Amino acid sequence: MKSDVRDLIIMGTGPAGYTAAIYSGRANITPLVIEGIQPGGQLMITTEIENFPGFPEGIRGPELMAKMREQAVKFGAEFVGGSVIDVDLSRTPFCLALEDGREFLTHTLIVATGANAKWLGIDSENRYRGKGVSACATCDGFFFRDAKVFVVGGGDTAMEEALFLTKFASEVVLVHRREAFRASKIMTLRTKRNPKISMMLNEVVDEILGDGQKVTAIRLKNVVTGECSEHSCDGVFLAIGHAPNSGLFKDQLELDDYGYIKTKKSSAETNVPGVFACGDVQDTSYRQAVTAVGTGCMAAVDAERFLESIR
Repeated sequence: MKSDVRDLIIMGTGPAGYTAAIYSGRANITPLVIEGIQPGGQLMITTEIENFPGFPEGIRGPELMAKMREQAVKFGAEFVGGSVIDVDLSRTPFCLALEDGREFLTHTLIVATGANAKWLGIDSENRYRGKGVSACATCDGFFFRDAKVFVVGGGDTAMEEALFLTKFASEVVLVHRREAFRASKIMTLRTKRNPKISMMLNEVVDEILGDGQKVTAIRLKNVVTGECSEHSCDGVFLAIGHAPNSGLFKDQLELDDYGYIKTKKSSAETNVPGVFACGDVQDTSYRQAVTAVGTGCMAAVDAERFLESIR
């Protein structure tokens, strides 16, 4: 059974979605926020955040998300549990169908469904996630001062992560499963010239080892010889890519080659009027909480202006 037509629905509850809800709520739009599979987004599995403005002593990811949600509720945002399984953007009002059979209609839609870091798929990375295993050097590099860390990956992102970690770690080992890197020549050259970085090629991660509380070593397997070797370390950073949560929009919104939703320059507007995107689902470069917050604000302001234009 369809509900009345809403002015604005926000899909997603990470920093971008919550910020969009705060701004649109303060504009008296009364947004409906669909929380999705993981309310709070990726920050719900982040331990300590020390680079978010306004928290000089740091703040835990779940605590920051709880404060953002509370602020959105304060300004009138309404929250609905569940996940959207189908979207029809071919006509207005747009229609969103949830897994439990509910359907919602809306004049405008903000997509803030985020992206997920790609993981190796081994049990030990889950066991030590936040205890030495990370997929974001910018987020967690500070905690590895004078430490030995491994970076897994062979693209520009892996090179950037490795170079960034040299600001803190005493030794960075870059592990790649092939003989040649996918990264650009300039990034590869810059990485090879850094005295803190060494490279291990034709190697894959077989296991991440620890004492139950933190990472203590990594076991690698050579793809040519099949031999395994163990190396002591303090942390393992995965840089094998991100997957934007944009599958629902594959044939409805314009996506780039990697699945990120395309938005117009200096805007959150997509190719469909009335549909806006913010946060990691459209951010191919930064993927930080603070940049997600910024684009969430942009999406809310853009949606408000669009609603004014059709009234």
